[in-house]
Amino acid sequence: MTSLTPREPYSKEELERLYPKELKLQLVQVFLRHGERTPVSSRFQNAGLPAYWPYCNVARRMAATAASKQDMSTWDTFQWRRKMEAFGHDDEAVVAVGPEGEAEGICQLGELTDKGRQTTYALGQRLRHLYVDQLGFMPRIKSDTEDMYLRATPIPRALESLQQVFWGMYPPSARTASFPPPVIVARTPAEENLFPNEGNCRRFRQLARLFAQRAADRWNDTEEMNYLNSLWSKWMPESSPRVAVDSHPRLSGIMDTINASMAHGPATKLPPEFYDPKGKEIIDKIAVDEWYSGYKESADTAVDGGWRSETSASGTAKDGKAIKFALSGCHDTTLAAIVASVGGFEGENGKWPPFTSSVAIELFSKDERKGPKEEFTNPVPAPDTPTGSSKQPTSFLSYLLGRSSTSSSSSQSQPPAPPSETARKPLSSLPEPARETLRKHYVRIRFNDRPVRIPGCAAKAANHLSGDETFCTLEAFKEIADKFTPKSWREECMQNIGDDFQAGVEDAGEFRHERRIQVHYTRDFGRGHRPEGFVGAGYEAAGAANIINKDREMDVADLINYSAYVVQRADGVIEDDDLRLRCRVLDGQLLLNFQQFVTVPAVQEDVESPRAELVREGEANPVGGAGDEGP
Repeated sequence: MTSLTPREPYSKEELERLYPKELKLQLVQVFLRHGERTPVSSRFQNAGLPAYWPYCNVARRMAATAASKQDMSTWDTFQWRRKMEAFGHDDEAVVAVGPEGEAEGICQLGELTDKGRQTTYALGQRLRHLYVDQLGFMPRIKSDTEDMYLRATPIPRALESLQQVFWGMYPPSARTASFPPPVIVARTPAEENLFPNEGNCRRFRQLARLFAQRAADRWNDTEEMNYLNSLWSKWMPESSPRVAVDSHPRLSGIMDTINASMAHGPATKLPPEFYDPKGKEIIDKIAVDEWYSGYKESADTAVDGGWRSETSASGTAKDGKAIKFALSGCHDTTLAAIVASVGGFEGENGKWPPFTSSVAIELFSKDERKGPKEEFTNPVPAPDTPTGSSKQPTSFLSYLLGRSSTSSSSSQSQPPAPPSETARKPLSSLPEPARETLRKHYVRIRFNDRPVRIPGCAAKAANHLSGDETFCTLEAFKEIADKFTPKSWREECMQNIGDDFQAGVEDAGEFRHERRIQVHYTRDFGRGHRPEGFVGAGYEAAGAANIINKDREMDVADLINYSAYVVQRADGVIEDDDLRLRCRVLDGQLLLNFQQFVTVPAVQEDVESPRAELVREGEANPVGGAGDEGP
């Protein structure tokens, strides 16, 4: 639930069973959650938890690249130390210190700690032991990273964890003297798909909030939640005194603080009640249901699954090499999305991924007539490419995953080759020779070194290796992945979910949502966003305490045909987490628009920020940053 306890290396007997001789390992993709970090928000200082944690000794030896000449013809390393500053009692600037008065090594919120660096380095050592020492799949000494694909999300702890893993897998002693700096691929937040990108994918944001609300309806009034309140409610803020899925802080935020404190020293511990075994079991179960149940029930929620391969930007050699090993620094939400999307997030694999967890997706070949390199670099012409065409043929790996057969032509000038025309084609569109080749290959997922059983592969003997249901034929695996692989990530992210899907969520999980109604407020929300009146048949202006009749639909013929889901608390304040509305100013009046889907935040004090912002017509839609992951 917090720090990962790695298992012992595979024994000789386990290795023979997990890597049978009739299969050849061809490609490995490892997705790793970052290591231990500080909480992403400062919580429970009233329970004695320090605001500043002294676990980041990297702050004593920071380094950055700086131009050493004005014309930037030469570059050097600029070394510096970081200290944190904070507001004092009278808003004066004071040095932020740790629980024992430490002024050095103070962490920022959500920062990878010293322990996080240790555990991710150790993960790299374990990967080296398996794939280099035991299997001989990767070389002992590397002169470059042309056969590797390294990528991280824009969040620093993910990048730093990836660097530590690579350093553990290939320390300086395992690199040649001429080893060039490896390429680590990054994306802008607007196009990042290695975490659930609610800030830039409207459709995913809708889905996430639907399932979050369903979890609140399912769990808030249960004996399990009552038990959590008996433990922790005394430390909840006055503005949100009861622990709930959608409290402030949210239940998942409480779990974040518990997990981060459990992973570190005694100076940053909460009161003992927070570590109650039954309480930890309950909070894990509810948080998993809120964040990950949607992946099991809807193909839509996998839109940000984040494990699809892209055209490689990591290569620098002129002739390129086939990618054999990929490392992606990401988050708990990435790993759970991968495993849950294929139906494997059950049992022991169905717990919240601890720090430094990893998912390895391995591709094997059963065709013994070709070696790994030949199998994946021999060109397979695209179905629509005529014989003798000058167009560059695509490799089999590119045919399946969309990578170019060469990473790039030059580190100085030419960009990487574009993906093949057949990349990301659904299984049904592939010609029979290609499908036959897929049947000779197998995919296996290992989650924290445990093989994952994929139900869609295990259901039919033809879909898996004889004698081992965890080896899924590449054909069957691709058929499963096709169900949640978007045709266009950008376009589908901009779409709204329909009423039929919402009804499906309701039926699947007894999720109660409000009827669709059309309303027009005659005034701005004003203080606290309290509506002061309504215009339309069937409603009377009743001041701030007006309660919307949820059982009737009303049409306002003289207004633009916008619709909204409206939820109102008993005190008359419009709820922010479930509304998903966009505000539009029309002749000095406020119109609510569900189709455009942006939350109207309620004005509250001492609570977490709303997950979207108030937007007025004519203003740019605020683009969220990379956002914080889950706990």
